[in-house]
Amino acid sequence: MSPLELDLGPLLPEHLSELIAGFILFLIIFAVVWKFVVPKFEETYAERTAEIAGGIEKAEAAQAEAAAALAEYKAQLAEARNEAAKIREDAKAQAAATAAEIRELAQADAERVVASARAQIQAERAQVVQELRSEIGGLATQLAGRIVGESLEDDERARRTVDRFLVELESQPQETA
Repeated sequence: MSPLELDLGPLLPEHLSELIAGFILFLIIFAVVWKFVVPKFEETYAERTAEIAGGIEKAEAAQAEAAAALAEYKAQLAEARNEAAKIREDAKAQAAATAAEIRELAQADAERVVASARAQIQAERAQVVQELRSEIGGLATQLAGRIVGESLEDDERARRTVDRFLVELESQPQETA
C-alpha cells in the first residue's frame, strides 16, 4: 500500500449495490422524518411560542392590573388620610364649641350665684336695717326718757321723731371705707 492510498476499512462498501441501497434508505428515512417528524417539531415549536407569547401578554396584563390596583390603593389611602384629617378638624372644632358652651354655662351659673348672693345680702341688709331701726328707736326713746325723766315709749310722736331722724341719716352721703 502506498502512502497515497487510504485504507477506509469497513467504511468502504464492497459492492456498489450496498452504496445505492444505503443512499435510498437514507432518502426514505429523510422523507419520513421530513414528512412526519418535522411538522410535529414545527407544531410543538409554534405551540410553545404561542404559550410564551400568551404568558408574556398575561404577565403584562397582570402587571397593568397590579399597577391599576396600586394606583387605586394609593387614591383610597389619600382619601382616607384626607377624611381622617377632616374628622380630626371636626373633633377639634366640636371640642372648642363644647368648651365654649361649658364656659358660657359656668359663667351663667356664676352670675346666677352672684345675683342670688346679692339678693340674699340685700334681704339681710334690709332685715338688719329694720332691726337697727327698732333698736335705735328703742334706745333713743329710753335715752330721751332718762334725760327728760319720763317714759316716752308709748308716745307716737317719739316714734315719728326717731323715724324722721333715721330717714335724714340715710339720705346723707355715706363715706366708703
